[in-house]
Amino acid sequence: MPDQVLLTGAPLRRDQVLAVARDGVPVALDAVAEKNLTEARRHVEALAEAKEPAYGVSTGFGALAVRHIPPERRVDLQRSLIRSHAAGAGAAVEPEVVRTLMLLRLRTLTTGHTGVRPVLASTLAALLNAGLTPVVHEYGSLGCSGDLAPLSAVALALMGEGEVFDAEGHRVPAADALRRAGIEPVTLAEKEGLALTNGTDGMLGMLVLAAADLQRLLDVADLTAAMSVEALLGTDRVFAEDLQALRPHPGQAISARRMREALADSEIVASHRGPDCPRVQDAYSLRCAPQVHGAARDTLAHAETVADRELASAVDNPVVLADGRVESNGNFHGAPLAYVLDFLAIGVADVASIAERRTDRMLDVARSHGLPAFLAADPGVDSGHMIAQYTQAAIVSELKRLAVPASVDSIPSSAMQEDHVSMGWSAARKLRRGLDGLTTVLAVELLTAARALDFRAPLRPAPVTAAARDLLRTHVDGPGPDRHLAPEIAAAEALITSGELLRRLQ
Repeated sequence: MPDQVLLTGAPLRRDQVLAVARDGVPVALDAVAEKNLTEARRHVEALAEAKEPAYGVSTGFGALAVRHIPPERRVDLQRSLIRSHAAGAGAAVEPEVVRTLMLLRLRTLTTGHTGVRPVLASTLAALLNAGLTPVVHEYGSLGCSGDLAPLSAVALALMGEGEVFDAEGHRVPAADALRRAGIEPVTLAEKEGLALTNGTDGMLGMLVLAAADLQRLLDVADLTAAMSVEALLGTDRVFAEDLQALRPHPGQAISARRMREALADSEIVASHRGPDCPRVQDAYSLRCAPQVHGAARDTLAHAETVADRELASAVDNPVVLADGRVESNGNFHGAPLAYVLDFLAIGVADVASIAERRTDRMLDVARSHGLPAFLAADPGVDSGHMIAQYTQAAIVSELKRLAVPASVDSIPSSAMQEDHVSMGWSAARKLRRGLDGLTTVLAVELLTAARALDFRAPLRPAPVTAAARDLLRTHVDGPGPDRHLAPEIAAAEALITSGELLRRLQ
């Protein structure tokens, strides 16, 4: 982990974003960033003194851009912009999301294409380093003209207004938190209100966070799928490298390799590998796991490419160009992000769906090849994991609803000036909920497959799958009379979300 993330105006890497958002790594501006800020600000100040109107410098905003604003009212213009646009509603979004939003907006400021004063960028950096996280609400962004309401909430805190979460997680007035941290609130000058709000930073930040989370969950899905294949007396032959090479999708190859490695040296698999085994083919949920998981991996790779391009972008309107021109543009439109956020939600739903089918198969005495009904210790008296699968089914159904694209919707705003919007923020919010659901679905499969492997004793699982089961057993007991299952699901979720499950198997 880096000691700090240095902002130079150059593109950020996804790992740097994660370090600041999740680990609290501090940020700093270098001399190049300071130079970029100073030079761009000179161009804006020249426009502010010119007779010709310049959008956001000497005019109103959106549908009100036709009004010229005299110099003595321009501080009021910027302050009014932020106060009116900080119109979010609903629950406060997670601090890690707001920290990504702040960092990405700061990075764009340092490119020198926004025209803000250096003091604005340094104050935003100070908020990040002090652990002050503005309260940003769930609703308020249409994913076009930037994530307006969320970014305005951040700008409001820079002004010493609104509320923040302090470093201890307490929700306090921004003015009090800034004073205690020794941070002087800023008075916004020409163009600065726009520069703070006209960005895709919320959408992009949630995409970067989601990509990291989904990568981990897909690795977990390969593991739990292998455990289920083993527990259901499935074959590993279908995961052979030469078979997978006949359809050369990169993600499929990765998942198949991971499943082969997880099943290597399994006594359970070896026990039914001979010519006397009557089953010719396993069910699709077993046999096609690499194809489904791999498709999600390839979708994720495309989404990461989009994220990396966006991390190299300077999204603002208008923008300050190298020759001093200040030009309006449409780069704030969130379509590139909205599409991939929606694509990922489809993959999340389908990976969860196939995992639920594997779980259900292990519980069905007619399809589980010798396992007790519902993996109960005493079927009839005990219900085993019957209702854990109900929980999976409820979540999978919800994930299918969350997979309905947000980006195909558009509601015109700003008196029809902003007549087509991306809804990318909404796509990102539902993707985050989807990842939570996938985590629970995989936790239930992990619990169920581990229990099924216990019932295959004295045959021993593969070293990898046995290690996963044994780690789970340090938190959850093995088969026995029915007990409260909710804490066990939560324990399995914690092993996944903490990363401990994958770390212990490396």
